[in-house]
Amino acid sequence: MKSALARLLTSGLGLVLLVACSKPASGPSAAPSAPAKITIGFLVKQPEEPWFQLEWKFADQARQELGFEVMKIGVPDGDKVLSAIDNLAANGAQGFVICTPDTKLGPAIVKLAAERHLRLIAVDDRFLGSDGRPMTEVHYLGISARKIGESVGAALSAEMQARHWPAEETAVCAVTFEELDTAKERTDGAIAALTAAGFRAAAIYRAPQKTSDIPGALDAAAILLTQHPEVKHWLICGMNDNAVLGAVRATEGRAFPAANVIGIGINGTDCIAEFEKAAPTGFFASVLLSAKQHGHDTAAMLFNWIRTGQEPPLDTRTVGVIINRANFQQTLREQGVR
Repeated sequence: MKSALARLLTSGLGLVLLVACSKPASGPSAAPSAPAKITIGFLVKQPEEPWFQLEWKFADQARQELGFEVMKIGVPDGDKVLSAIDNLAANGAQGFVICTPDTKLGPAIVKLAAERHLRLIAVDDRFLGSDGRPMTEVHYLGISARKIGESVGAALSAEMQARHWPAEETAVCAVTFEELDTAKERTDGAIAALTAAGFRAAAIYRAPQKTSDIPGALDAAAILLTQHPEVKHWLICGMNDNAVLGAVRATEGRAFPAANVIGIGINGTDCIAEFEKAAPTGFFASVLLSAKQHGHDTAAMLFNWIRTGQEPPLDTRTVGVIINRANFQQTLREQGVR
């Protein structure tokens, strides 16, 4: 008997053309009249992570404002995605927002949503078609990954100059996870901004993560630090806060003073404890992304789509703001995180 995941993959492969042509879950014709009670799902791949907890928090805020129901479901793998979509349909939901655990499941998710007559918005990570390209026909709200990466690179360069670090003693540790498009865009953007600012390309080193977490980043950075004992000052970037935190822990393991390290992350939610430490660490700043837009706005967009039949934009992008030890408390309050 096929596993649930196998059935999900089988249902999606080779059916992209059918989905693209029919698009029953993407157009107004999928639900000609609004139901009396509107229920949506909000599915996330890592429900234990602060970012996704915040998305759920702000989806609940939209629920309270607009008057609909939200089913919050963790979907860490393809099997959970399949059962969650079936569960939503069985419970009378009319649509769902999802951050998929695997972007390659996109065609299968879209097809299953269509079969269950559920409207769909992808959030954070964009679906990939069977050809490996983004599924631009699927409604999506995500970040401007390249621009956010560029802001990290620009901030690293500015802080390096403010500290008057000699260029010949300084290198970049870019913790990479290129299997994920969004992650690659972020680190590529940071590297591009650094080189545009005049940083030596030969001193920019990539440290590939095997796993997308703090231990994976620590291991990747530790290898790089061992390979380059001549470097006295390190600039660190990565796809998110955890990538940079792992690399900062690696520099601490090699006895680098915090003053000799500038790490700038992305997300702004996984680094709060770092900013609250009594003494500064090498984790200098982060780009705070708008969990409120990703949670509240996607839920509200989906609700209005179901209620009125008016489609949201196919592609919506958000940007972030730099936070550090000096301004993070105020900025978090302004963004509704605290």
